[in-house]
Amino acid sequence: MPRKATKTAPEPSNAPDQGVDTTEAQKTPQEPPKKKIGRPSKYTPEIAQKMCEMLSDGIPLREICRQDGFPEWRTVYDWMYRDEALSAAIARAREAGYDAMAEECILIADNPQWGQVQTMTDKGTSTTVEDMLGHRKLRIETRLKLLAKWNPKKYGDKVHLAGDAENPLKVEADVTIFDTVLKGLEQSRRG
Repeated sequence: MPRKATKTAPEPSNAPDQGVDTTEAQKTPQEPPKKKIGRPSKYTPEIAQKMCEMLSDGIPLREICRQDGFPEWRTVYDWMYRDEALSAAIARAREAGYDAMAEECILIADNPQWGQVQTMTDKGTSTTVEDMLGHRKLRIETRLKLLAKWNPKKYGDKVHLAGDAENPLKVEADVTIFDTVLKGLEQSRRG
């Protein structure tokens, strides 16, 4: 019977190296590194530091993000989600910003804001310069309401009743009325 031809792997030759590196040929080609999709991040520690400084001055995050050179507010929240240190720094800056807003309320209350007021009369309109007291009240109340929402423990009204170690809550019940009702029921049964 005739033999079937079989393919066998070539044996390594014992021939001297002729300067050809066979190890590179045996390696599989490597894939090029994958490129990141999307726009490169604008995050820098300098931008984060400047945002924290502005937040600690009482400027809201969205107002900061509307300025040139700053990212969108959604981007900042993405950064905060990925970086706990940045998130903690922004939280500390906001706490300091709340105090700055409270101090700003005092400045608004202490400094009059002059504005022109037009009044209609029979002879026409007249313009006077007055303190815009209503406008100042609105600015103060808005800030105080926001502070109460953002940090209710510090700036909000106390809404629950609780005692403490020095003055615990005491519940006293006057049950003498029940005694009178029971005596009345007993007398009505007897008589």
